[in-house]
Amino acid sequence: MRGAVADIVARQREHGIDVVTDGEMSKPGFFAYVRERLGGLEVKPGAGFPFTFEAEEKAFPEYYERYFAEAMIGGTVAPLEPLVCTGPLTYQGEDALRRDLDNLAAACDAAGVDRSSAFLPSIAPSGVGVNEHYGSEEEYFFAVAEAMATEYRAIVDAGFQLQVDDPFLTEIFSFTDMSSTDRRRRGEMYVEAINHGLRGIDPERVRFHTCYSINEGPRVFDVPFADTVDLVLRVNARVYSFEAANPRHEHEYHLWEDVALPEGKVLMPGMITHASNIVEHPELIAERLERYARLVGRENVVAGADCGFSSQATYRPEVDPRVMWAKFDALAEGARIASDRLWT
Repeated sequence: MRGAVADIVARQREHGIDVVTDGEMSKPGFFAYVRERLGGLEVKPGAGFPFTFEAEEKAFPEYYERYFAEAMIGGTVAPLEPLVCTGPLTYQGEDALRRDLDNLAAACDAAGVDRSSAFLPSIAPSGVGVNEHYGSEEEYFFAVAEAMATEYRAIVDAGFQLQVDDPFLTEIFSFTDMSSTDRRRRGEMYVEAINHGLRGIDPERVRFHTCYSINEGPRVFDVPFADTVDLVLRVNARVYSFEAANPRHEHEYHLWEDVALPEGKVLMPGMITHASNIVEHPELIAERLERYARLVGRENVVAGADCGFSSQATYRPEVDPRVMWAKFDALAEGARIASDRLWT
């Protein structure tokens, strides 16, 4: 694992990425890794997952029948099993976390990367299992936040940036049959739980990421960013990462014509997407960056990716790995083009 982290950091630098990560090499899955980090969780086959693509599946049944046979859960080489909270939550992943921090530190040193610019992702409270123990969902999510705060603080104390990953915020609005009032209330609860976990941590060291999950599909039920942007900006972070390269969301840069970016905050819109094997042209990436720079200021924009390229190690990747690295090459070149134009 130490060698894998060293390799992935070195490759990021070779492909022009300035802000590197460990590639989540120690995490078997975006959801599943918390099983080793938190006590009080159990695997319960058949328990189900909080949200599905049901609306999309009903609208495009032929597409999703074929898609799920080959991709995501249908294409996995090992079963993805739901986690259920059956007892008090405690943090028990100190050894695994220390290994992650040591491996990334060693990889940064070997690649000549400033540790303070590297980041480690950690799951938001909303992504941790299904509650069968606590008296209310609010009590449960705050208990998750209290436990995960150990991991959040350790990442920052080690000198790295913390990225809180929360695709589940958008899923409330995209894939549930809740009323608009209940969706709003639950979204606010998610954000309050995140901030509870982040208490005492300098927001300057925190990135918040939300997206619409891995799904190379029609995506017509994705909630507009306008419906959630105020919730995103309530998270006590400095950098906000979100989908912007996906064709369902590229137009949403217009949102910042009316929404004021709070002082000291930075946008990291996705310039390359995880939902297509097309490699974005560097000139298009530059244009995208310049649009945001004109609206919120050139110092307040960082080129990012819509999302990671897989959420489970057991998934067959939807984007071919060679294509992924070509996307990163385009990202770096597009950022250079935009920077040259914006600072001349």
